[in-house]
Amino acid sequence: MIDLYTWPTPNGRKISILLEELKIPYKVHLIDINNNEQFNNNFSKISPSNKIPAIVDKKNGESIFETGAIMLYLSNKNNKFCSKKYYWEIMQWFFYQISQVGPFLGQAHQFLYYHKGQSLFAEKKYKDYVKRVYDTLDKRLEENEFLGIEYSIADIATWPWIARFEIHQTNLKKYNNILRWYKIIAKRTAVIKGYHLGKEDKEIPQP
Repeated sequence: MIDLYTWPTPNGRKISILLEELKIPYKVHLIDINNNEQFNNNFSKISPSNKIPAIVDKKNGESIFETGAIMLYLSNKNNKFCSKKYYWEIMQWFFYQISQVGPFLGQAHQFLYYHKGQSLFAEKKYKDYVKRVYDTLDKRLEENEFLGIEYSIADIATWPWIARFEIHQTNLKKYNNILRWYKIIAKRTAVIKGYHLGKEDKEIPQP
């Protein structure tokens, strides 16, 4: 059993989708970031950065924070979604998500949606970053069915961010390769189940 401390965000959904894919029993503890529950002292002991998600492995008492570390922990422990054959292909695109897809698109959420109109400079800057990310992913997916050649933690980490394409002001139909990839993953039973985390959940966005 895994205790998952999370909220319905792209980072939160990465972990619930992976847990569903791994068929690991888990219990969801919603940490309402809209009400600053991530700063609760009890949660701070699990996640010193005061960010969701975080997990506690009830089997050994191990607590892990930061999505990249959590995904590598779960993948390595269960020997799935990070094949040795394509290990470095997967790692490159997994870390591309962590270093660029998440940070760039996360800031785009702020300036293009949550605080639209506050800074024209920031809006232009992050529109350009969004295009760069989508162009890079589309080119990769032109050559391969999945980011890491086979379905892996690279895809599981990236897909929930692309699921917010509307916030990115991006028409997925202009990116044929991403659109194909997005639809394939969106049909997976584990993705459908893992996407739905709590009271703020919505249906998976359809392009």
